[in-house]
Amino acid sequence: MYKGMYTYAWDLNEEGVETVLERYRAAGINTITMAASYHAGKFLRPHARKRRVYFPEDGTVYFLPRQERYGAIHPIMNSVLSEHDFFDELRALAPDFKRVAWTVCLHNTELGVRHPEYAVRNAYGDPYHYNLCPAFEEVQEYVATLCADMAELYELDGIALETPGFLPYEHGFHHEFTLLPLNRWVKWLLGLCFSDASVSGATSAGIDVARLRQQTMDSIDHFFSNAKAVPDETAFEWWIADLVTDPEWVAFLNWRCNVVSDLVARVREAVPKATELAVIPTVQRPTAASWFEGSDLKRLAEVADVLEIPAYEPSAEAVAIDAGDVRRRVGPEAKLNFILRPTYPDLADGAETVAAAKVLKEAGAAGIAFYNYGHMALSSLDYVRDALKVFDPDGDAPQPGDRE
Repeated sequence: MYKGMYTYAWDLNEEGVETVLERYRAAGINTITMAASYHAGKFLRPHARKRRVYFPEDGTVYFLPRQERYGAIHPIMNSVLSEHDFFDELRALAPDFKRVAWTVCLHNTELGVRHPEYAVRNAYGDPYHYNLCPAFEEVQEYVATLCADMAELYELDGIALETPGFLPYEHGFHHEFTLLPLNRWVKWLLGLCFSDASVSGATSAGIDVARLRQQTMDSIDHFFSNAKAVPDETAFEWWIADLVTDPEWVAFLNWRCNVVSDLVARVREAVPKATELAVIPTVQRPTAASWFEGSDLKRLAEVADVLEIPAYEPSAEAVAIDAGDVRRRVGPEAKLNFILRPTYPDLADGAETVAAAKVLKEAGAAGIAFYNYGHMALSSLDYVRDALKVFDPDGDAPQPGDRE
């Protein structure tokens, strides 16, 4: 069974591979799900030896790519590779662990700045540099080549694809700022992609995307001219009304889902059959909202080997509700992994991690992972250990109240 820990190369670099591996073994982890392609951030690291607040290099990969394999877009190598090739080191030092490459696909500001022609563009034509558009052939080729390259080089057990589609308008970009009271409806409109590839692809599918684009600009302009605060529950009804009363919107959004599913299918075809392909369809809550990113859960479950669902919820009960809905959408045969955060702000600050694990076992979870070693306090590894015992037929998971 997949029992993974999401891991960053910089944590291995500072703390030492053997130190981290011993902690994983003690907690019952059997898989290192390590960032192979990652974005920028500002991360608080409670048990770091050096930098307690860390700023990763933006949009880089943590393996040694064969650059001659790539076309219009090439991966950017992280500077740590001058000292360590961690995927290769893990192969040698940790034969008892499976290795999964956690691959952030299209959320890449550095590549978006270098290649603005391939970036998502809003209805006004403004590029969103933090998101490459999956409708471009060049972008799909890049992602498929990236995944095949690393899988072949390191004989990976698996790849976990994150952000294979269209990101929401708000995504924590540096100094993301507005003095207007944005609501769910207008953020949805601002997040829609009308890049050249999206427009041409949707038009070829028989969708009047030119009208949808003009309607989007008109609606946003109307909001800008009035700019009144609207409760999200009201804005959500506006959103639903737009979709229900205009079949063209439904066709366009389904087309986007086809684009993302086709990209994932292309990756599955490119990587070795022995490498399991998982897709993280969204980090939005609830998981059902993933359709806006082009993630149709049922279609993705059909073209990938497994869906890896973030169960980022405040309680075990909320995990049960979301997991049940995901299972309803994908059917009883689909393979599902789930990701838990055994710490603040989820699961009663970690205290309900075991309860959440029991819920996920009942939902037919094929595997479970935890996010993220570098972000959590080391004491959270106790919750990890206890949660994994739920899936051990010989284990004895503690009951609620056992831990003070």
